[in-house]
Amino acid sequence: MATTTPSLRTSDVSAAAIEFRGVSISFDQKPVFEDVSFSLGRGETLFLLGVTGTGKSVLLKLALGLLKPDSGEIVIDRQNIVPLAEAQLQPIRKNMGMVFQEGALFDSLSVYDNVAYRLHEEGGWDEAKIEQRVREVLSFVEMEEAIDKMPDELSGGMRHRVSIARAIISEPSIMLYDSPTEGLDPVTAHTINILIAKLRDVKGVTSVVVTHRIQNAYELANFVFSPEKRTLVPIGTNGGPSRIAATRFLLLRDGGVYFQGKQEELSHTGDPYLRKFLM
Repeated sequence: MATTTPSLRTSDVSAAAIEFRGVSISFDQKPVFEDVSFSLGRGETLFLLGVTGTGKSVLLKLALGLLKPDSGEIVIDRQNIVPLAEAQLQPIRKNMGMVFQEGALFDSLSVYDNVAYRLHEEGGWDEAKIEQRVREVLSFVEMEEAIDKMPDELSGGMRHRVSIARAIISEPSIMLYDSPTEGLDPVTAHTINILIAKLRDVKGVTSVVVTHRIQNAYELANFVFSPEKRTLVPIGTNGGPSRIAATRFLLLRDGGVYFQGKQEELSHTGDPYLRKFLM
């Protein structure tokens, strides 16, 4: 197994937004995770890597409380969510946004209704306030002009941007992305990366990003969002080198954490498996 680095210093544990402590889960007596542990600090971005079938999407569902582990603790904002009932999970989920693979929009609902769905489900919102908030988040992802369109009228990249708007409608401090650039061309994937960075750098959002594209992860690790230029700029020109410390990589293999560390550690590794993975 590759050498791993501590995810947080001992003094930083209280600042963790997400912690997995000895988490194990099996499906049909087949282990998916065995004793998985890691921590993610507030405002950090974690890129979750691994070949197909290593449990990356399962990890996101565990963090949301959609799945319960067989053992271990999952701590979200200092609260262990494993023993919580569904009703107790709702306040915690309000602080989390999830972007599913391929956007996962409701095909029978307009862009407006897709983005407003969470607020309608919560209840207690005046429709004028809902519309104001929907327009705010669509403006953030530069999709306000599509507010009345149906999903089948949108391109793949537009659907992904609307799905991000839907995920941030309640202003979550934690975002989970399940392969947000999967199936997109490089130019459109870059646009989605800009949005992820914008949430990270403007809103201070903690992010877990499942990706099969290591180049997209490297881009987010080495560039920051510039509000003035409205695009990504190299870290050396805006944001300073400390931004790199807030970005880490975690690779799953054979039911466990095979590697976790910074980009430079991953890029310069001599581990044969990691070298092959990065090719």
